[in-house]
Amino acid sequence: MLRYLPLLLLLHLPAQASPTLAQERRDHERARAALEAGQIRPLTDLLSEVERRFRGRVIEADLERDDTQWLYELKILPPNGRIFIIELDAATGALVRSRGMVQERVPGEALPRSPMRP
Repeated sequence: MLRYLPLLLLLHLPAQASPTLAQERRDHERARAALEAGQIRPLTDLLSEVERRFRGRVIEADLERDDTQWLYELKILPPNGRIFIIELDAATGALVRSRGMVQERVPGEALPRSPMRP
């Protein structure tokens, strides 16, 4: 019986993973519907605003539903290497809260050149 245990475990894993995948699919569909209904702004629009306002590079972005509003949670890696997190109202782009040592750009400070920009 013990020699079949790994096989039994493998057979059991997909059953556990299915609810998570189904939930992710529902979350994606809800987010797409919110975007199409104009309830949230496109992440790409907000990323360019975040790049102009904060020092660093966005390394992770999540869209979450918090009671009554959609929030984008962005992890930003600044030049000093200390990640900070900001949460933006996904409808307006307004800063809701931040965690860590947020580094805002000084007015007139030049943006770093990206390898993707000409």
